[in-house]
Amino acid sequence: MARYRSPSPKSAPYVTPSGFAQLQEELRVLWKVERPEITNRVAEAAALGDRSENADYIYGKRRLAEIDRRIRYLSKRLDEIKVVERLPDDTNRIFFGATVDLEREDGEALRYRIVGADEFDQDPHYISVDSPLAQRLLGKRKGDLISLSLESQTTRYTVVAIHYPPVEDRRKKSSNAYKG
Repeated sequence: MARYRSPSPKSAPYVTPSGFAQLQEELRVLWKVERPEITNRVAEAAALGDRSENADYIYGKRRLAEIDRRIRYLSKRLDEIKVVERLPDDTNRIFFGATVDLEREDGEALRYRIVGADEFDQDPHYISVDSPLAQRLLGKRKGDLISLSLESQTTRYTVVAIHYPPVEDRRKKSSNAYKG
């Protein structure tokens, strides 16, 4: 009997222009490069005969299922996400797309950029807008203090600086994002 797992909560539907372009490129590579290559390998392995002991066939079918699952996810996700291209009205506050310099209570300096859930793994300094730290930072200003409690440990941070990418950079990236 399988265990029931409740569905994971939906992530925020926002993405930066560069993140949108990378998701589109991933979809293109999966659909136009990887899937045809794996399909050919599976067909060649199937032509050899006994499929039950053919590792190339079994692995290929599994990989094809993974690719198809990711293609379905990306296709749906690209239709529902919103590309955030413009700066917020108040650039003195932290919103989506901001790069934030923080100082932890022990004096360690940290820098994070708040990005969409589909792109935070592209850089170690990116954090998802859905993460607990990003949620605490949203709307804060330079000099504000925040506390974050995780696993019975509370850490305090001070917002040292807030940066947004120049509008020109956002336009360049977004114009690349829509090339098919």
